[in-house]
Parts: sequence; structure tokens; C-alpha cells
Amino acid sequence: MNIIGPLSDPRAHGGRPEDAFHLVIPSIPGFGFSGPTNEIGWNTDRVAAAWLELMGRLGYERFGVQGGDTGAIISPKMGNLAPDRVIGIHSNGLIAFPSGDPAETEALTEAEQERYDRLSGQGYEDSGYAIIQATRPQTLSYGLTDSPVGQLAWIIEKFKEWTDPSAPLPEDAVDRDLLLTNVSIYWFTGTAGSSARIYKEDAKSWGMPGKKSNVPTGVAVFPNDSSIRRLVERDHRVVHWSEFERGGHFPALEAPDLLIEDIRVFFNALR
Repeated sequence: MNIIGPLSDPRAHGGRPEDAFHLVIPSIPGFGFSGPTNEIGWNTDRVAAAWLELMGRLGYERFGVQGGDTGAIISPKMGNLAPDRVIGIHSNGLIAFPSGDPAETEALTEAEQERYDRLSGQGYEDSGYAIIQATRPQTLSYGLTDSPVGQLAWIIEKFKEWTDPSAPLPEDAVDRDLLLTNVSIYWFTGTAGSSARIYKEDAKSWGMPGKKSNVPTGVAVFPNDSSIRRLVERDHRVVHWSEFERGGHFPALEAPDLLIEDIRVFFNALR
């Protein structure tokens, strides 16, 4: 909600009209307004294919894609499936996991070493939610669907851990009404189970090497992200890389001004 206006109508927000984008903002199947899904098989590969079909039906033959978190997984897959249609990929929160090659740890910066440690398992406590969702999503779903307090706690924990580390509480990083709206969308649509299930669907391919994307890719790294350029470049054709000291894993909510400008800079180079 914070970035739609400036990206689609920059003139009304003090920007240049020529920077305007057409925006198509789908909700992931199984999440919020696109859920709940009622069949197995909705992994991120299937979502990427569905979104390409959506763009075709809307009449967009060539377009850029942008995504963070799960969107940072889906967006590159869209590029792999349709490199002739996707002109560029911009992601925040885009990560590539260590391969075990000792050369990957050579000459890492202090910030990169911290990210590497998280990715290589030393931050295992942070992944507890993901392991539960990847192994027992349906069991979890009963508790979250039955209790609004449970749903609130499950999501707010991630905001506490992933928002700007300088913010003592989640509501210091993101407006409280936006936090409650985010949680309410899961609650009122009954998508706790189906949104968790995408982890189980994707867990089948965790650790497997993927196809390298040749689509031009831009990466925005915010505090609490685990993006390491040399690892990301192993899997993606990186042409733009930005690191920010403000914001967190949810920049559209926390630092929309930084995200908006980085999206503009990246895609203006591809227009």
C-alpha cells in the first residue's frame, strides 16, 4: 500500500511522470485474497507459471518482476520459465545457500560473514517456523485457524525478528494498524494452513541446485536480509546491487522510499 502510489503515479508524489509503472500485484495462491488452496501441488514453480499465465491474459507480453521473501523465490523462476518475456528481476531478500566450498568464505566482509553463518545453520533457531510449516503444516493450521491470538503471535514473531534491528518492537518499525491488517487478512480468509503448506511443497527441492537465471537481476539488501553477492551471482545474473542501513526484511512496510527508488533505478536502466 505504501509503494503503489509513488510507483504508478509518481507525479502525484513529487516524482517524474516518466518513471511511472503499470502495476500488477497478485496475491500468492494459498495466501490472503487468493486462498485458501484446496489441493496439493501449489509450490513456487506452479505459482510462477500461474503468474506468467496471468500476465499473458492481461495482455502483457514483456514485463519486469519484483518480489521479496517468497516473492524473491517466485520472481527468478518466472525469469527461468520465460526469459524472452521477463526483461528484469528486482528482489529484496534474495538469497542463495552455501554450497560447502571453502572458497565461498574467503574475504567475506563482517556483515557477509554474519549472513553466511545464518545461512549455514548457525542461526538454526530462526528457522523453527519454517521447519514446522515444511513438515506439519496441517497440524499447525488447526491452532492458527482456531485462535486469532495464535495467528497474531505466529506472524508478529517474524516481524519482531526480521524488521529493522534498531527498532525495539515490531510496531516501532511498522505502523501497528498495518501489522494488524496483515494478520487479519490471514485470519479472515482462513489461509493459515494453505500459506504454511507452500513450505512443505517447496521443501521437496530444498538443497537441490537450480538453473542459473540469465535475466538481468537487481538485488536490494536490507538489515536482517541474508543476501551475499558472490553466492547470489552463482545462481543469478546480477547487474545491480544495493545495500541499505535502514529498514528490514519488509522494506515495502518499513522503508518504502528506499525500495521505490531502488526499483526505479534498476528498471530505468532496462527501459
